[in-house]
Amino acid sequence: MRWKDGRRSGNIEDRRKVRISGKAKGGGLGILILALVGIYFGIDPALIMQVGGNLSSPSVQESQYVPTEAENELADFVSVVLADTEDTWGAIFSRAGTSYEEPTLILFTGAVESACGFAQAAMGPFYCPADQKVYIDLSFYQDLKTKMGAPGDFAQAYVVAHEIGHHVQDLLGISDKVHSMRRQVSPADYNKLSVRLELQADCFAGLWANNADRTRHILESGDIEEALNAASMIGDDRLQKQARGYVTPDSFTHGTSEQRVRWFKTGYQSGRIDTCDTFSAGSI
Repeated sequence: MRWKDGRRSGNIEDRRKVRISGKAKGGGLGILILALVGIYFGIDPALIMQVGGNLSSPSVQESQYVPTEAENELADFVSVVLADTEDTWGAIFSRAGTSYEEPTLILFTGAVESACGFAQAAMGPFYCPADQKVYIDLSFYQDLKTKMGAPGDFAQAYVVAHEIGHHVQDLLGISDKVHSMRRQVSPADYNKLSVRLELQADCFAGLWANNADRTRHILESGDIEEALNAASMIGDDRLQKQARGYVTPDSFTHGTSEQRVRWFKTGYQSGRIDTCDTFSAGSI
């Protein structure tokens, strides 16, 4: 991915020197839940609040943390990708006659306090609609490469673009409509809505890739394959099979590997927001 000459975003908040510690009430069960949740990114903030409720009040300290050169380069990379999403979605919203509200991206290490609750790095990157911020511990990218088998800078960019996709859903009122259904439908039916929400964020990530490459020529050979591989590696079916040896489709919340790949490709190939209407699609 051609990124080093790109614009840097002014919407980065670096909290890597802030150390937050909290002890799970009930011991190992809380930690186990966090570990299981950590296999997904794009986590529902409501779940973060639920898990955070099982934690004691966190303590906050300012550390003497000094990032490595590699970490600083990753932070620089994330800033460029965020800026690129701002340019892409700003133009799309402008063409629709409205303005795009740019989110803030928080860099943290280990744990963080958000408006959606206390979160640990094991949960992976997430978007919190309560404060319209994206949260990323850069160590996740090492896990993406080594534990999930999805290396490459464009795989890393896909992670940011997916979370920004959730911000777009928030601005469009889509997320609120889905979350309002939680108490009106069965857990299995709500999971199906969650899958459509996540797949739409994947489609929005593909749409970003299309628009960014057409206007700023960011893609290099193999970049789209990196994103497609990342989407495949984090499908519900693959992660459940890897974690426990079998899958339970009714518990899917993000979509299968095939679905995630297909919807990213839909957004990338069309470059249009109307093609990402996963909620009207008869089959996903």
